Amino acid sequence: MSLPPEKVSELKQTIHDHLRRMDIHGRIREVLAETLRENQDGAHGPLSEADFLHALQRRGIIDDMVKGIRLPQEVPTDEETGAPSKHTTQVVNKNLIHLEKINLDPSRRYLYLQVLGGKAFLEHLQEPESLPGQERSTYTLYLQFRNQRFRSKPVPATCEPDLKEGFLLDIHRDGVGDGSKMADPTDMLSMCDPAHLVLVRTDTCYETTLVSSYFLDWRIVLSGKTCLALELMGVGNESKVPAGVLNVKLELYPPITETLNIDVIIAQQSLERQRTAEKDRLFLVYAKQWWREFLEMRPSNQSRMLKIFAQDENGINRPVCSYVHVLRAGRVIENPRLASRFVSLLAKDRAPVVGGGGKQDQWCTLMAFLCRGKGDCEDHSTLLCSLLLGFGLDAYVCVGTKAKGRPHTWVMTQTTDGAVTFWESLTSSRYVHYPIIPDSLPLAPGPKPSSPYGTVGCVFNHRSLLANCQPSDAVALCIFDFQNPSRWKPMSEEALKSVCGPGAPSVPFPPPLCAPILDAASASNQMEMELRCLVSEHRKDLELTTVWDDHLSYVLSSALSVYESERCTGISCGTQEFQDAVRRVVPVGHTFKGFPYHFLHRNARRIFATCLKSAFCEEIVCCRGDHVRLAVRVHVYAFPENTCAVWVMFACKYRCVL
Repeated sequence: MSLPPEKVSELKQTIHDHLRRMDIHGRIREVLAETLRENQDGAHGPLSEADFLHALQRRGIIDDMVKGIRLPQEVPTDEETGAPSKHTTQVVNKNLIHLEKINLDPSRRYLYLQVLGGKAFLEHLQEPESLPGQERSTYTLYLQFRNQRFRSKPVPATCEPDLKEGFLLDIHRDGVGDGSKMADPTDMLSMCDPAHLVLVRTDTCYETTLVSSYFLDWRIVLSGKTCLALELMGVGNESKVPAGVLNVKLELYPPITETLNIDVIIAQQSLERQRTAEKDRLFLVYAKQWWREFLEMRPSNQSRMLKIFAQDENGINRPVCSYVHVLRAGRVIENPRLASRFVSLLAKDRAPVVGGGGKQDQWCTLMAFLCRGKGDCEDHSTLLCSLLLGFGLDAYVCVGTKAKGRPHTWVMTQTTDGAVTFWESLTSSRYVHYPIIPDSLPLAPGPKPSSPYGTVGCVFNHRSLLANCQPSDAVALCIFDFQNPSRWKPMSEEALKSVCGPGAPSVPFPPPLCAPILDAASASNQMEMELRCLVSEHRKDLELTTVWDDHLSYVLSSALSVYESERCTGISCGTQEFQDAVRRVVPVGHTFKGFPYHFLHRNARRIFATCLKSAFCEEIVCCRGDHVRLAVRVHVYAFPENTCAVWVMFACKYRCVL
């Protein structure tokens, strides 16, 4: 029986999706590793392909793989069944392979945004040709609309990526008591919140790159037009260069009975742009006047680190206050110190500069930063400040320099009695600020500066910006008394509110944080098994036998827990119990060595290669002696946004024979 080409591709896609859902590659790796361990002594001779297939069949993996495949079936239409149309309660997506019905609230309005694929994405052509069976770079599309977030499945990065997804967006009015009322065309026309599309490319080394950040004004659907070709632009220096075209289709459920004239929609959009442009112009005039007054206070103010505007990923100048929001993490993050730990797990990465020439001054919106999963110190600081504000703290982003004069940003909080604490967003370290009073008599030696910061030029949050106008901008000498205009010159809160306040068109809606979906226990066990295999292979190449001590490996868990707790709270507790347990596990006359390491990823091979670069770790892995016993322990801590803290500890105990 022959199948038409579209059915063949449909069947391939169904099988591919099923294999991905059941994590077939991970299960095969587990079986292969177990089979290799069983045959370490080589008693059964070299393993063949037939031995591996028999092992897979014996464990039922092949049967599970075949039985779990469900071929797509045709869904009868309303005309075939004679059933009345129920657009107000169900959505049927007939353009995707998996046909699903979604129950909707008939009293609410929904926007169905369907992605139909992409064209003219040429960035991946710079990559070398992938080998058969080798993983390829992928595209992932993220979508945010108000407090709703979605993501697509990763698809291979090609010129025409097969991005075919459907996103159902809840549209409701923001007025008190209007949440349960269906939005009519007039209400929707006044909703200027765009849908934020972020496209991210992930290469074969799992490094992410921000491809495009696009704000879609979806209100064109009110005119009846549903199909759009979105020209996605690049980011940073390439913000004027097209990155590709994304085809989308927009539908309202339930459909509106009367569409609006396209001229009405264009007139509304034009009016909003004019209002925004006028507010931006007035704020710019005020900012210039404010800056001139600041320079007249003291000539040295010209050289201070003061930031009023910053470019986002699309090359648009926006007030720095618009990058900070009051962000509540719900139940995803429980306290401010866990928030600081979460932000520090997002990798630090500067925006690339073509041709070098130093750092590019590019800040990212919160949505782009979270989707990419890495950014510069400014991105970390604005996110941490937003989370601390959500916890009710009086938080500000500080713009200044580090001890060696490098530009840097960090976060400070101030208590009701004036105590100041600095938060380093890249490391989750905290420093209590004790200012030095130059005019005071040195009756007793004061505390040395504990923070690594050199100078501070200004501080800001979502509703205020204050410039440091004290005689010295050195952090050690600064007094953070924001109510004293002789020390800190504030910007008008009304002026800032006009361009950064709630509802301002230039201020993107803060995205909600996504809860962790990683099974930390399973991930820890998987990584530990992979590291054991890598250590055994490495020692086998050195003609050394490997004997694992499971109890010693378990004892290492308490040490890893102490390390993570110290990173979160700044307090070390539990080391005494670990040391006592090690003394009991290690026999008299034996030597114990341990080596902990911290990572932000879960690639076992990269972790092992990094650890071997340390002479101390290599000494443990390649340990020689009498009664050598090895141990390795992995503990993965899951955090929001698919971030994780990975602690690995290698250890050994042996009796020295020298």
